[in-house]
Amino acid sequence: MARPYAPGPKQFVFSVGDGNDQKVSVGDAQAAYVAFSAFFRDRDSDVYTIGDEPAGQSLVLMPGRGVIVRVEGADRPRSEYLRVDRGNRHLPGAMLFFENGHAGLDHFGQWFSDPADLDAPPETRGAIRAAAFTTEAAALREVARIWADSGIVDPSDRYYVFFDSHDADDDRAERAERAELLALIEFLGIERVDAPAGAAAGEVWVRTDARLAAACARWS
Repeated sequence: MARPYAPGPKQFVFSVGDGNDQKVSVGDAQAAYVAFSAFFRDRDSDVYTIGDEPAGQSLVLMPGRGVIVRVEGADRPRSEYLRVDRGNRHLPGAMLFFENGHAGLDHFGQWFSDPADLDAPPETRGAIRAAAFTTEAAALREVARIWADSGIVDPSDRYYVFFDSHDADDDRAERAERAELLALIEFLGIERVDAPAGAAAGEVWVRTDARLAAACARWS
């Protein structure tokens, strides 16, 4: 059973820009997701917006363009943009928004404040994302998040493996994340090593150290 909103219920507004907005009052994130899924399926639109007016937040889904926008701040709105390479990621993004609002999408992908960055090559997008982490603590958290999504610890316990069994020519989102990782491990001074024979071409192997082990342990 979904965790009830506290305080609740919560109110959301669903819209596609045609003036026929749908207002819902729901007790938990699952109920919000069910209501929005029906709204999404019943309309053919380029833009779908979920508004949480009391929180000053909204989520905009653009399936045709493969873009998601999250907006925070009622007085001075701040928008961040995400390129999604698979159409079936829009509704999961909505669910994360219903569960934890703007912050619920922190680790859903690589967000950019400038929409022009979305059209940059994946490797450039990854480098831009990495540059946003200016402290060791923040960079380690991001490296650990990437590892938790696709990594393992080598049986020898001497190496952390990222993108386990993945090819080098995976989708654009993963290529961007791999570029981000490489920039971050360089920033942190973590030693990258050659993958052993037989490893998938997209794997990234690094020698573990105490900082990396501690950061990844929080995601295990």
